Amino acid sequence: MALSKDRKLEIITKFGKSETDTGSAEVQIALLTERINQLTEHFKIHTKDFGGRRGLLKLVGQRRDLLNYVRRGSVERYRAIISELGLRK
Repeated sequence: MALSKDRKLEIITKFGKSETDTGSAEVQIALLTERINQLTEHFKIHTKDFGGRRGLLKLVGQRRDLLNYVRRGSVERYRAIISELGLRK
């Protein structure tokens, strides 16, 4: 299931520079993380949904690429987004 309009706007305002900033890497990473978390919960119930699992792996790869892009540009931004989203444990 896709993100609700309200939840998406909430994420954009939290991580973006403005309400219309949907293209910055931080916003994209946050939206992908939210979607990945939703799909992870879905797979706890639907263990045999292999097509959906492939989509999940593609989303994880996209997020990884964006995180690498941010890390190449600024390590401080990378560390901030990682800590804010709680990606590393």
